[in-house]
Amino acid sequence: MQYRPLGRTGVQVSPLTLGAMMFGPWGNDDRQDSIRIIHRALDAGINVVDTADVYSAGASEEIVGEALQGRRDEVFLATKFFMPMDDDPNHRGGSRRWIIREVEESLRRLRTDHLDLYQVHRPSPDTDVEETLGALTDLVRQGKVRYIGSSSFSGSQIVEAQWAARERNLERFVTEQPPYSILVRGIESDVLPTVQRHGMGTLTYSPLSGGWLSGRWRKDAASSPTSSARPSARFDMSTPANQRKLDLVEDLAQLADQAGMPLLELAIAFVVNHPGVTSAIVGPRTMEQLESYLPAVERTLPADVLDRIDEIVAPGVTVNPDDDSYGVHELAPAARRR
Repeated sequence: MQYRPLGRTGVQVSPLTLGAMMFGPWGNDDRQDSIRIIHRALDAGINVVDTADVYSAGASEEIVGEALQGRRDEVFLATKFFMPMDDDPNHRGGSRRWIIREVEESLRRLRTDHLDLYQVHRPSPDTDVEETLGALTDLVRQGKVRYIGSSSFSGSQIVEAQWAARERNLERFVTEQPPYSILVRGIESDVLPTVQRHGMGTLTYSPLSGGWLSGRWRKDAASSPTSSARPSARFDMSTPANQRKLDLVEDLAQLADQAGMPLLELAIAFVVNHPGVTSAIVGPRTMEQLESYLPAVERTLPADVLDRIDEIVAPGVTVNPDDDSYGVHELAPAARRR
């Protein structure tokens, strides 16, 4: 693989990141099979593994930790915090109290003494970003964390965090992890340009848009997937937005055939070839899925194919708002005038 700079950190990373959300009860509950998938990804040249404390209630981190025994130094290891871990209202979020406690749990589950990248899984409307950055800065200075990052931050939230870090002499977020695919292009209008201006790396997730671009769901066989990790609104085939997506997938599948590649490879190649994307997170549940993802890094899409993609889904457009991670708090009734 041709490795890429992770922003201005000096770290070189693979164009594909192995996402571990499907390792554990949420996806593949065969621990040894999951470990084999992780080892195959490392052998193929993938050197970034991304997980989160909340994935399968910590089981994903445990599986990754077991798989990396003896190979820890080969991997740029990333995990995330923020989502609720149980019913306790303080076992979640971006507070100093929770971060300092939860990093120890992640380190234990991952069987390591440090994290290469510790990311806040979502922005919090209730927590000052300086509170979060302050706690993360302490972890960097203690040697428990090498770099810190954000996930699903809007452009303005990215700028606010960068400003706070400089104003208070705190560690800054060096990466952002946003959703990005042919069907979910909203970050092109603001987030990607903002990340590039601040010299951050971009680890995008869901390049297959939750399976929509894998070829699994087509107009002649549209059935909703079954996974506790997938919000139902994104896969309700009766909604107008998802009906529209089915039409677009047909157009994209035809384009992929004309370009001589599977739809899946077209989708991943589209993401990894964007100049603002450092690495695309792929989350295989099976070895077969992983093997199908790997050839995409060798694909370069010609201008005519990219132009046709832009005709099918315009730049900056997210077809179904339910696929987006932004505006959840800003568009809530309490935040509006009416």
